[in-house]
Amino acid sequence: MCTEDCNSNQNESSSLHKLQVVSSVPLRSFTFAITQVIVWPVLYINVLMIFTFYRKQAFRTETRYMLFAHTLLLDVIFLVLTDIVVFLSYSYVLLPTAFCIPFCMLMDAITSCTPLTITVMCVERYVAICMPLRHSSISTPSRTITAILIIWVISYIKPFMDVLILLATVSEEYFLEPTLCHYEIMTPEKWHRFMRSILYISDFIIIFLTECFCYVMIALVARTASVDKKSAGKGLRTISLHMLQLILCTFEIVCPYIEALVMELDIQLYLSVRNFNFLTFNVIARAISPLIYGLRDETFCVALQYFIRYK
Repeated sequence: MCTEDCNSNQNESSSLHKLQVVSSVPLRSFTFAITQVIVWPVLYINVLMIFTFYRKQAFRTETRYMLFAHTLLLDVIFLVLTDIVVFLSYSYVLLPTAFCIPFCMLMDAITSCTPLTITVMCVERYVAICMPLRHSSISTPSRTITAILIIWVISYIKPFMDVLILLATVSEEYFLEPTLCHYEIMTPEKWHRFMRSILYISDFIIIFLTECFCYVMIALVARTASVDKKSAGKGLRTISLHMLQLILCTFEIVCPYIEALVMELDIQLYLSVRNFNFLTFNVIARAISPLIYGLRDETFCVALQYFIRYK
């Protein structure tokens, strides 16, 4: 049964749904246009890189390229789904909440998959540089596939829990309400949103500390004479860029709180800030993956150029 507080929270969530639809035509048009300009070129590059990965046997048997291909696939799915959401919002298309829930679960799982995959990539670089003699036995294709499956299972835990909580706290009518497909519909109650934020912050701290550990260990090993200085330096730069990407991908946790404060000051400023956060921490953060890894890797870049020219 839904209590009085629950009904109040549902009304608040419904008001938020309606508020997010209200926006000036120029602002919606600007967001829609910028999203298309960023998304489609990046999708084209990512698809080319995925084809390059599958066409070359050496890439399909090396852990770092397998993980990179996984991040590319995640980015492609995320950007396509994001573009669909932008198109629906731009066209004022509202769908029943029940139809949006599987869509939101997939989006959230992909959002969680990216930082976890980045962390595994950092650990792989740590093993390759700090434990070179054990790297070939630890980083095998079968273990990499197992790690990717574990990442997907872990990423689906939180959205699955959110669905169970939603089923226990809202009425059946809630699932018939027309809305835009954004994840706030999965967390209509304040305590649920607070709990979710705590979990995300905890995950971010654990992931960030893991990457810091890998960076410090590689930096210490790079000072010794028994390691390839060029490889160690490149590993440090790669992890630094991964940490930057991690911050961009997870900063969206803080965005709802910033937007809530701004909304109390001015509604138009709130809409502008919300669109800026969406473009920066959802679209652009995913668009930099090819630049961070694929185009910086000499072997992969050469194979990509060959594929573009002759294939």
